[in-house]
Amino acid sequence: MPRTPRVPALDREILRLAVPALGALVAEPLFVLSDSAVVGTLGVLPLAALGLAATVLGTLVGLCVFLAYATTAAVARRTGAGDPVGALRQGLDGVWLAIGLGLLLLVALETTAPDLVHWLGASAQVQPFAITYLRVSALGLPAMLVVLAATGVLRGRQDTRTPLVVAVTAAVVNLALCLLFVLGLGFGVAGSAWATVTAQTGAALVYRLLLVRAARGLGAPLRPDRAGVRRSASTSVPLFVRTVALRAVFVTGTAVAARIGAAELATNQVSMQTWYLLALAMDALAIAGQAIVGRQLGATDAAAARATTRRLLGWSVGAGVMLGALLLAVRPAFVLLFTGDRPCGRCCPRPSSWWRCTSGWPARCSSSTASSSGQGTGATWPGPSW
Repeated sequence: MPRTPRVPALDREILRLAVPALGALVAEPLFVLSDSAVVGTLGVLPLAALGLAATVLGTLVGLCVFLAYATTAAVARRTGAGDPVGALRQGLDGVWLAIGLGLLLLVALETTAPDLVHWLGASAQVQPFAITYLRVSALGLPAMLVVLAATGVLRGRQDTRTPLVVAVTAAVVNLALCLLFVLGLGFGVAGSAWATVTAQTGAALVYRLLLVRAARGLGAPLRPDRAGVRRSASTSVPLFVRTVALRAVFVTGTAVAARIGAAELATNQVSMQTWYLLALAMDALAIAGQAIVGRQLGATDAAAARATTRRLLGWSVGAGVMLGALLLAVRPAFVLLFTGDRPCGRCCPRPSSWWRCTSGWPARCSSSTASSSGQGTGATWPGPSW
């Protein structure tokens, strides 16, 4: 009969999955943060354009985050039920869905890039830089979505170490190429975009190799299954709806900043990416919850799943308090890491604004963990984390 796991053993399992997931999640926004630091040396206009373009790309990729979260829960349940072939097959259906969506988004973004930049309110000086970055970066969208889906497959199989290695390696390659293309070869904003496309494509190829090797080892078919792809798409609809609502807030904020001025838009880019970095870092606990709870429910161990959820909620509140205190401590100097332009410095949030921002971190972290544990049960309406 299944037994509730002891707290020390449960903590070790949470750490085993959450710590590598933390590293991988932090590495992902480092793509844009490193780009921001390098492009910021070119001046306010290129940095503002990067902020605008990164918001569009982040929205498109963020809307497809269900490829990772829904896949993690589905694969974890099949794994817990003792069906590794079915688990991998369901994960591969998610990867095929990612390829199709990525190609559609590539065509859509190449076609509508000028209209999107204009709609977001970019000035005439910022628009050319933003359009260039968007059109180059669009070429990497299929690879970005494949990375999302493949990461979900590995998480569902209780492996968060491999995504960590891939993410960190891609982030280092992206930074090196960004320095080479932007500062060394003088490609400007386009060089930053090409660096990201190259790094993401390399990461997708690594995941392809890993999944093909796993499928051949288990005898799982690699070809797409139409019914499976449709099932992956339909179960992801609730996650998509929630992500649309969340992303609308970020896009609206960027559009307002763009209409105020370039300095405000550049500062918004730095602030939002810093917030997003910490928000993704907190998802490490949520990912551990998805993987563990999904596996436990697949093994019909509901008592253990409840114990895991309670423990994760306690961890998340403590982590939220620590992150809030950290943000308050570093607020005076964070803008200077990205640009020395005085207009951006004057737009740095005041202490009162930072307090209003950081005081909600404990609630934000606990809701993230609770919603992702809910996904482990197969209930996708709670939605993914930020």
